[in-house]
Amino acid sequence: MKYFALSLTFLALLLLTGCKPDPHPKNPRYEIEKPKVKYAPDKKNLAKMVKQLQGSPYVWAEEGPDRFDCSGFTYYMYGSMGIEIPRVAREQAKVGKKVSPKALQYGDLIFFATDRRHPRKITHVGMYLGDGWFTHASTVKHEVVYSNLFTSPYYKKRLRVCRRYLPEERVRIAAAEPKWEHTKTVSAPPSAKTTAPAAPKGKAIVIQAPMKQLEQPHAEGNFYVQVGSFVGRPKASLLYKITREGFRHKIIKFPRGGETINKLLIGPYPTRADALEARKKVRATIQKDAFIAEIR
Repeated sequence: MKYFALSLTFLALLLLTGCKPDPHPKNPRYEIEKPKVKYAPDKKNLAKMVKQLQGSPYVWAEEGPDRFDCSGFTYYMYGSMGIEIPRVAREQAKVGKKVSPKALQYGDLIFFATDRRHPRKITHVGMYLGDGWFTHASTVKHEVVYSNLFTSPYYKKRLRVCRRYLPEERVRIAAAEPKWEHTKTVSAPPSAKTTAPAAPKGKAIVIQAPMKQLEQPHAEGNFYVQVGSFVGRPKASLLYKITREGFRHKIIKFPRGGETINKLLIGPYPTRADALEARKKVRATIQKDAFIAEIR
């Protein structure tokens, strides 16, 4: 009876193993299958694919839709949004906008040199998600998984190039970049959704908004006083109050989590000193928590 049970267990394991494709088939399919365009090129659609494809099997020379090698995975996701990038990792690493590790954003591709004999040769690629997390078709675990640069010395040491392919629709307003030497650990990879950052004391904050909303045709200055952030348009009474106090205002709109967030700014001002002087009156008459935002 004991041997019968062991035989059944062995048979079950054999069947389960047989269900998984060979990660290194004897006859790889080298013909490149271009993915169908299904999505608009944005972080929300990338996040949708990341969630759907986790756990997909790793198979050498495959680019989807249900099995991938590392570069086939990134090729498929970007191709599904109509963004054509090269098929192999070493070629993907040559195109797109080069960014530094400390400037990484959701959707950027990160490239590694994993061959000890060739420490500069790009051999692996993943897609950055935030807080050190990235998704990739792992050649070790033989499936699409999450890994973290901050907690994995192996990947951090072998990182060589970072590239950005998503259209540049947003700009950053005056703030220091996060330090690359990061010790924070996260329980789960983040999604493409981000929350509005709190205002650091004594510093301008990070604001993201469509580029066309931040263009300044008359070079009147780069400094603003931010009154607040609102879901939907600020109340007419607040806007009237700002005008009544003698200020000009600007509203920056951007999507977040299916809602429209509006940042209400007063200005612009040519210098920080001018903005600080205006902030005194704004805090006294309009919003006591108003702070400075600088547009670069």
